Amino acid sequence: MSHDPLRGRTAVVTGAARGLGAHMARSLVRRGADVALLGLEEDALERVAAGLPGHAAHWPVDVTDEDAMDRAAALVERRFGPPSVVVANAGVVAGGPFLDTDPAVWRRVVEVNLIGSAVTARAFLPALLRTRGYFLQVASLAAIGPAPLLSAYCASKSGAETFAQVLRAELAHRGVGVGIAYLSWADTEMVRASDRRAAIRVLRGHLPWPASKTYDAEAVADRMVRGIERRAAAVYAQPWLRAGQAVRAVLPGIVTEGSRRAFPRLAGRADLTPTGLLGPGGRAAEAPGDFRG
Repeated sequence: MSHDPLRGRTAVVTGAARGLGAHMARSLVRRGADVALLGLEEDALERVAAGLPGHAAHWPVDVTDEDAMDRAAALVERRFGPPSVVVANAGVVAGGPFLDTDPAVWRRVVEVNLIGSAVTARAFLPALLRTRGYFLQVASLAAIGPAPLLSAYCASKSGAETFAQVLRAELAHRGVGVGIAYLSWADTEMVRASDRRAAIRVLRGHLPWPASKTYDAEAVADRMVRGIERRAAAVYAQPWLRAGQAVRAVLPGIVTEGSRRAFPRLAGRADLTPTGLLGPGGRAAEAPGDFRG
């Protein structure tokens, strides 16, 4: 294998305006890739692209909009050529009890995190088939074990994980690799916004170490890009997450028993008001505009 497997390749990253997406774009450019940044926030995308030490361009687009994503895919290929790497990273989060959460907010989390990943795959897979490329689905610890107060996020990330597994099986004989990235809390604006809301603080307060720890976002992104270089089937941003796979069958029961004891103690002492979509990216996703694509 080449020492620089990404040099001269085209890579696409969704949700690239900030957070892990921006860090991954930077890591990919440092490895010699031409990077297309997709996301909702045009000004933020422009700033990220302008600060990258290599070839990068940006397109504002809503990943849940099929027509806009098809147009973006055509523009990326016209600019850089067919992509060899596509990272389905775009995601939002909202916390709070399921019954108290605005159904529109719950639905939007699933639309962005799950439907957006499928739309991304549909838009870019024709090119990946030509390059025999690699599709990385960003999942989460929430795909391995259930987290009370994060029902939409867990449902969407579990669905995205299974979607990627099916995609891998369907495409293996056609030379396209499909990987799933598992990560815990990374130090991004979305996570910092989460920590300012009581519902998420309560959740994190009941997680055992190291699941409660916040990890450096740049280091997490770099580990994920090293997984891209290997065309890995699974990328664990924190090594201990691999052990979570071995015990995931018993996690729902453990979480249920812990919640049965914890929630009565929280009654009247903790504000579990639903958070709405969190962080600047969440605010941008609340009312997607007419993006050019």
